[in-house]
Amino acid sequence: MTIADQIKETVTSNDVVLFMKGTKSMPQCGFSSRVAGVLNFMGVDFADVNVLADEDMRQGIKDYSEWPTVPQLYVKGEFVGGCDIITEMTLSGELDTLFAENAVTFDKDAADKIREANA
Repeated sequence: MTIADQIKETVTSNDVVLFMKGTKSMPQCGFSSRVAGVLNFMGVDFADVNVLADEDMRQGIKDYSEWPTVPQLYVKGEFVGGCDIITEMTLSGELDTLFAENAVTFDKDAADKIREANA
């Protein structure tokens, strides 16, 4: 199975996937920490893929999405974005809408608290 096949299998078999440096319990960079922190705080059940554990995966995910940086968030098999995009979507409420439209369970009160804290 190629890296592209592995990535496709991962993003299609999990509702929410974060390709990141480190893991959701131990992020290894600030950008990955921010996105994992938002998802964890909002109570989103997500799969994490540590790109630091596999150089082929680290490059493969960039090629797969045609996006040059990590972290990368996928919802229902679709690439959503990296740290800046996820931050903007969280603060605007777009991430709530995306999760709701895709039947992804999340804590709306927690999402509101993030917005209140950053207002």
